[in-house]
Formats: sequence, structure tokens, C-alpha cells
Amino acid sequence: MLIRYRMPFFYVLKTAMPDFLIVFVIACTVYFMEWELGLLLIDLSFSIPAFLGTAISILLSFKIGQSYDRWWEARKIWGAIVNDSRSLVMQSQAFLGTKNSNVVKRIAYRQIAWCYVLGRSLRGLEPLEGMEAYLSQEDLAHISKQSNKPLAIIQLNSLELETLKGMGLLTDYKQVQLDDTLVRLCASMGKTERIKHTVFPTKYRMFLHLSIYLFVICLTIATSGTSAMPIYFGFPLIMSIATIFFMLEGTAYNLQDPFENRPSDTPITAIARTIEINIRELLQEEEGIPKPQAVEKGFYLM
Repeated sequence: MLIRYRMPFFYVLKTAMPDFLIVFVIACTVYFMEWELGLLLIDLSFSIPAFLGTAISILLSFKIGQSYDRWWEARKIWGAIVNDSRSLVMQSQAFLGTKNSNVVKRIAYRQIAWCYVLGRSLRGLEPLEGMEAYLSQEDLAHISKQSNKPLAIIQLNSLELETLKGMGLLTDYKQVQLDDTLVRLCASMGKTERIKHTVFPTKYRMFLHLSIYLFVICLTIATSGTSAMPIYFGFPLIMSIATIFFMLEGTAYNLQDPFENRPSDTPITAIARTIEINIRELLQEEEGIPKPQAVEKGFYLM
């Protein structure tokens, strides 16, 4: 599933639920020791949790900004893929003409398959599943031997252009134009692979996570040690602040990896479906064109 409009609140809350339960246990333990056992832990000033909270807010802002940059870069790359996929088909039609419509269709269907295969590869799924509808058995046999399946599909289209040039169906100029489009597609593929295989610093999240726990402990001790903050007010306040921090941290964590087959992913399957619809309409097909992915409660239905 892929989110289109907004992320459901309960999904966001679910990402912070384990930390919410830990904070609940911490708060209950501190208040029990203070009010039931009469153990005064520390007479802690509110300035300490206030300072920690400010520092954590700055760190969270930086992490969310960096995570969104990765997500938005992935979306821009797939936007370029949409443009170049359309361009490849329109150039093929213009350069080869209606007499070679079968060749144009073969190139176009390989491009459709490339979009799906690239998306599935990025998500760690079986790349060639369901590709029999777009690729011939010869193409599938060639692609299955390669470790990088999307690159193998681009290679097939590149070899096809070289064959067409040898047959005199493409001039040097037209081949260069089509090759430039394939090069841009290959570059976009490399950019998505860079995002996929570049790990966001794990120590940053670990230290940020521990800092939030330290803040919760200090805030709980500070509120439990003063009569000005009754338990029926202090306890919900602690839980609310901690939950907000952990929800923001969880949101940043999900955004930093846009190709992990999670609801917060860049909607690459929906984009690939849109590319297929556009290409098949350019080919003037009337039957078998899929509909855009349905959306229900903010999620794309897979």
C-alpha cells in the first residue's frame, strides 16, 4: 500500500506504540516510587528537561528535513522517469513511422516492463513477476541471466536501436536522440539505486532515541517532585509530549528510506501504472489498458 493524500493517524501512532508503552512504564514507576513508597528520587529543576526538550526539537527538525529531502529526491527522480518514458515512445513513433509499429510497440512494452521491474527491484521483490505480459520469452530469457534486471531491459532497447540503424531505419541523428533518452533513464535508475543503498547514519537515530528517553525520565522526575504538578495533570502531559516526540522520530525514520515497501514509500507502483496507461494510449490501444490505482482511505490498493 502507498499513501497518496495523508497518513492515517493510527498508522503513525502504531509506529510509536512500543516507545509509548516503555514511557508509560517509566512514568508509572517514577510516580509509584514517589507517591506510594515515598521515595524522593531527585529534586530536579524543570530547566533540565526544558533544555533537553529544546535540544531534541532541534535534532528532530534536522532529521525530518534530511529524511524528507531523500523522499522528495526519490519522487523527483521518478518524475523524470515519467517524462523520459513518454519521450522514448513518442520519439520512436516519430522516427520509425507507422510502417514499423510492431518495433515501436516492442520498445514501448519493454519500457513499461522496465518501470515495473525497477520498482520491484528497489523494494526487494521478485523483479520479473508478471512481466510475461510485456516481454517476449527471448527477452525474459536474456534478462533472467542478468543480476541487474532493469539494466538488462535498457540494454535490449539499446541493441534494438543499433539493429534498426544497421537496417537503415534510423539515421545517426535519430539514433543519438533515442540513445540520449535511454542514457537519461539509466541515470535515473542509478540515482534511485544510490538512495536505496546509502544508509542514513544509524548512530544518529540511536542517540536521538536515547535522548528522548533521557528527556522523559528527567521530565517525570521533575513533575513528580513538585506539588504544583498533580499526577492527574503531570502524567498525561508526560505521555503526550513523549508520544509526539516518538511519532515525529518514527515519521522521519520511515521517510528516510523511500523504497522499503512501506506506506510512506514514494508511490512508484502507481507511477509505473500511470506510465503504462500513457504509453498504451500513445500506441492507440483501446483494450486492456489498466485503470489508475484505486485509493481508499488515503492508501493505494495494491
